[in-house]
Amino acid sequence: MKKSLISQLSVLFVVSGLLYFSLFRGSSIDSNLNREFVHNANFSENDTFSQSGDESFMTFSMDLGKSYVGFKEALAFKESQGNYFRVNDFGYLGKYQFGKETLKLIGVYTPNQFLYNPELQEKAFMANMERNKWVLRRDIERFVGKKINGIIVTESGILAAAHLAGPGSVKKYLRSYGQNGFADAFGTSVCTYMKKFSGYDTSFIKPNKKARVSKV
Repeated sequence: MKKSLISQLSVLFVVSGLLYFSLFRGSSIDSNLNREFVHNANFSENDTFSQSGDESFMTFSMDLGKSYVGFKEALAFKESQGNYFRVNDFGYLGKYQFGKETLKLIGVYTPNQFLYNPELQEKAFMANMERNKWVLRRDIERFVGKKINGIIVTESGILAAAHLAGPGSVKKYLRSYGQNGFADAFGTSVCTYMKKFSGYDTSFIKPNKKARVSKV
């Protein structure tokens, strides 16, 4: 009986040790992957976000590179750390931190439904990008490749800046060659987004004047 008890305790000890090691290693791996994404996405660990977030939402692939998916996930990380359910202090919603007025422009009139529907948020992101690309189509043609405030203008930088500030503010920035700037409530500028999100492949986004969110 005594040997049986000792044997059972030994097995329990080994299993507990393996479980602890597994959890510890998993945590370390996740942390390393998160740091690698931050490095690859051109962020620093000192970046400020729209609101402090939960690292459990940092679930990005490490090989997205400069693809369209890499673009939208990098932008989402900057906006909300990829949290679909984030609402910041100024009422901006979701993974991409949409304002309610912008949502109305693309056919979303129920913010609460929007916040708890990740599929709707992804469709809203694409619709807004398509609309902004149409509004800025001439500026994209005119300014891509030029240098403003020491930064090479790219299409992805323009579209990211339009997501931050609206296409009208980006037009003013470009057409004034950087003299007419914009910064949001957190102090993030058009220039910052132009630089941070430069060089991504956004050819997948088609300009669409009437872009709206289709029903989910």
